[in-house]
Amino acid sequence: MTVVGKSPLRIGMHDILHPEAVAVFGASESKDKFGGRIMNFLIRHGFAGRIYPINPNRQEILGRKAYAHITDVGELVQVAILAVPTRTLRESIEQCIAAGVGCCIIITTGFAEADEAGARLQNEIVGRARDAGMRIIGPNCMGLINTNWKLALCSSVVLDTDRFPAGRIGLISQSGALMVSLFDRAASEGIGLGICVSLGNQADVEICDVLEYLIHDPGTPAICVYAEGFRDAGRFMRAAIACRKAGKPLILVKTGRTPAGVKAAQSHTASLAGSFEALSAVCRAHGVVLTDDPVTMIRIADVLVKWPRAHAGGIGVLSGSGGGAGIMVDRIADTGMRLAQLAGPTRAKLGEILLPPQADNPIDLGGRLLPETVEIADSAMAILAGDPNVALIAVYLASMPSFEQRARLLARAGIAGGKPVLAVMLPGSAGDAPRVAVRQEGCPCLDSVDDLLAVVRGAFEHYTLAGTVDETPSRPASVPAALPSEADSLMELATLYGVPFAAERGCATPAEAVTAAAAIGYPVVLKGAVVGVTHKSDLGLVRTALRDEGELRHAWTSIEAAAIAHAGVANFRGCLLQEQIPHGLELICSIRRDPQFGPLVLVGAGGVMVELARDTISYPAPASAARAEVLLRHLRLAPLFDGYRGSEPLDVAAAARIVAALSWLAVDLGDRLVDLEINPLILGPGGAKAVDLRGEIHPRRGS
Repeated sequence: MTVVGKSPLRIGMHDILHPEAVAVFGASESKDKFGGRIMNFLIRHGFAGRIYPINPNRQEILGRKAYAHITDVGELVQVAILAVPTRTLRESIEQCIAAGVGCCIIITTGFAEADEAGARLQNEIVGRARDAGMRIIGPNCMGLINTNWKLALCSSVVLDTDRFPAGRIGLISQSGALMVSLFDRAASEGIGLGICVSLGNQADVEICDVLEYLIHDPGTPAICVYAEGFRDAGRFMRAAIACRKAGKPLILVKTGRTPAGVKAAQSHTASLAGSFEALSAVCRAHGVVLTDDPVTMIRIADVLVKWPRAHAGGIGVLSGSGGGAGIMVDRIADTGMRLAQLAGPTRAKLGEILLPPQADNPIDLGGRLLPETVEIADSAMAILAGDPNVALIAVYLASMPSFEQRARLLARAGIAGGKPVLAVMLPGSAGDAPRVAVRQEGCPCLDSVDDLLAVVRGAFEHYTLAGTVDETPSRPASVPAALPSEADSLMELATLYGVPFAAERGCATPAEAVTAAAAIGYPVVLKGAVVGVTHKSDLGLVRTALRDEGELRHAWTSIEAAAIAHAGVANFRGCLLQEQIPHGLELICSIRRDPQFGPLVLVGAGGVMVELARDTISYPAPASAARAEVLLRHLRLAPLFDGYRGSEPLDVAAAARIVAALSWLAVDLGDRLVDLEINPLILGPGGAKAVDLRGEIHPRRGS
């Protein structure tokens, strides 16, 4: 380690992941012990660097000279792995500092993930290491693996095998058990993992340290991350943007989608789980494929490494079973993806070997024209792969004559076609040999249609976003150049930023409401103002389509009675009278500031249906009007925009402009923003108008 004055230069990730020399604390020959397994795995899997066992009670371990203290080694050690009890950890760390070790991997548990005393010890050790210029991975981790460097600095029993295949997919995981389990699963499925790092508590080396290295590593074309929390969410966002610009798929599994998940993540590695909604928005914006299953994550990466330049589109289906083909087609429709419409020449070629009903997508090999003695599996696959409308091929494999041979032919012909091809293997033990054959040809083979389509969905998401890097949108001319200093009410600010509101007047008496209605014009809406009530319609505090003075006065009486019954006389503050907006589609549009990921804009189904429909989508602010329209068209209600069952098309561009304007307001308010919600925003054929607004901002500093 190089030291300049009192500021030591810390070792880089490349040297941590490609060490020339490693030391194993607690080394032994016994596989029943952490240090014994690490020694065995380093030797068994062929690490060519220098290995220094540290054990004061042994002279030699597995043919390597053992040392009582690492300071006795006398050579530079890049990485030491510590499988020692908590009570001796401080002493071991001090030895590593004295010896100039570059990085310590701490497998030991009982730190911030356990209790306050553990957190104090963790902070003490990390602080001491940081002052000395030494890096720490962990604690509470499983270590790291680099198959291309034949490095197994990990104690997991899954490495007690002759399998140590090299690969190109990077895996960063806070969970050590999950990392090694995925390593084993990947090896079983023919998926090649390269650099795998378990980070545990992220006390020093964190997710982004490894991620930023892998982005620039030419040997890692795809990166998988399992995260329980981010030390620096902004840094993760910047890394995601860099990953996208580098053309590298980034696939993420993040716990904390539910309150129970947040609690589990915090108890596991003492991480701040953060807002999953905000994380989803960031991933959507910056091209990160977010999935909820770690096995699906590595399978998506495998597809994207094998077919980096494919594209999303129609799916071709081929099976030896008509039932299997039908199941696949139904499930494709259920997921919102689509079946490819085959070109005429493709159907004509298929018609030379298959009966007419089977000579189309989906292809059923059982409907053959030619005798059984003529093999058609590879021919049908080659024809399907050659169709310009087919983006990806899904093969449903059920038991059939010459099962292994035909499965191999299908996989080989599909791979030769140059498009992604994935298979589902339905049989159990009868499919073992065909399953191996398919994977040997480089074709992913999965156990269920749902597994396959989860991978396809993730791959298509990446293909859709690849190469479409979004820069920060330019500020629209329709919004102020900066946050106006003279405006402090949310209604006033939203209006200045271009949100059109329904005309309205606050009224203390029925007489004032009658006067206001004459000015605004009938029909009108009357809403009760009651302290502490947000959802007015639930309590009978809203009356719509009031056509004259009589209806207005009657509505006031009814609303006042409901308000007093619910909240008492003192909390009834009169009514708000608004113009009646013509019938339209009710949307919700809101902005808020996430503590980790910053300002967000949300849009979706609004009105009284907002909780029931749960059809919303979020995006980091600012968003352009074009991006806002894309978001709107991703909603389930999107077909309503273009006219539904004879209705007029709606002015979706008007809604998009409002979403964009509010996103800039969110940016300009900065940390003053708590939240702002417009619900409903009524969208019609000729524009949109906001009907109701609520929210909160912090006062200006010094005011």
